[in-house]
Amino acid sequence: MKKLVAWACRKLHIDLSEEKQNTIAQFIRFAFVGLSNTLVSYIIYLGVLLIMSPYDIDWDFYVASVLSFLLSVLWSFYWNRRVVFNDQTKDRKVAKRLIKTYISYAITGIGVANLLLFLWVTVLGIPKTIAPLISLFILVPMNFLLNKYWTFRDDSREKED
Repeated sequence: MKKLVAWACRKLHIDLSEEKQNTIAQFIRFAFVGLSNTLVSYIIYLGVLLIMSPYDIDWDFYVASVLSFLLSVLWSFYWNRRVVFNDQTKDRKVAKRLIKTYISYAITGIGVANLLLFLWVTVLGIPKTIAPLISLFILVPMNFLLNKYWTFRDDSREKED
């Protein structure tokens, strides 16, 4: 990915430092993990609905939503840790980073996302089918920055906690 970003910068005559190119490559990997996370979340959601369908429970979609959130964040944590941020921490620090991941996704995926939906749909009149897509332009970079500079920051800064 780094080579692809460097090639694109050369072809577009954009002069970026190696560090900025690495961050762009990291963000692209983060976006791919996010796409897979969305797919995993939706598959889990549908799977839970299917499993619960014989029981005719009115609140099955809540269970499906909670389980898909919990498991897809775990999926995202694993792949972000391995592929995006190349995190090598072990033991207690991994658990701490997993907790940070759940906190950051709860803040952005539940809190900020719903505030944005309120703004788009209620205040600006954007259709509720389109509003979540617009929110992605804010939520994805926000999640990336939270992961990069809080959840997966380097060990030297981790010791300051």
